[in-house]
Amino acid sequence: MEITRLVTAGNRDPRGPRDFENNVWLIGDDAEVVVIDPAHDPDAITQAVGNRQVVAVLLTHGHWDHVRAAPEFTASAGVTPWLSGEDDFLWRESNGDARYLPLEDGAEFTIAGESLVAVHTPGHTPGSTSYWLPSKRAVFTGDTLFQGGPGATRWGYSNFDQIIASITTRLFPLGDDVVVNTGHGPSTTIGDERPDLRHWVDRGW
Repeated sequence: MEITRLVTAGNRDPRGPRDFENNVWLIGDDAEVVVIDPAHDPDAITQAVGNRQVVAVLLTHGHWDHVRAAPEFTASAGVTPWLSGEDDFLWRESNGDARYLPLEDGAEFTIAGESLVAVHTPGHTPGSTSYWLPSKRAVFTGDTLFQGGPGATRWGYSNFDQIIASITTRLFPLGDDVVVNTGHGPSTTIGDERPDLRHWVDRGW
């Protein structure tokens, strides 16, 4: 089983410059694959999937750059995306009445014989969810944890104390060796980020 990162780009206004780069994560083998956050470019993602069966499409949270392309990609893949119902209001902003499956904390998906587990990590958004892949010692955090600290909490529905709690109680216990595959930018590890916790708290973001 392999983990592949595909970087796609887009903008809130389709006529504007392609300012937003997102990481799309593909987890699987030669026969099947799970796609996490199919952002911006359904055709590029479909090409990366190739002839493999898409077992599931998992969304880390409801922000437009992570979900806007999901209905088109999942329709072509023949699946329905999974998203925490707590981010329903954000999904509706981008995708109206398009359907998704409500995701629960602890939901487990099987890919290539391995378990992938949903871990509720709110703070960036109410429904933010990370995905834990024990067999590869890897976690996919969306916009909850990046190289250099937590994701943004500047919106009224966000909560800085909550994202810090999510990181310290749900992600840090996974272990320092765990690779953190993020929604944007480079990957990091729990061990590389843990020492900076006090700095994040002191700066307040």
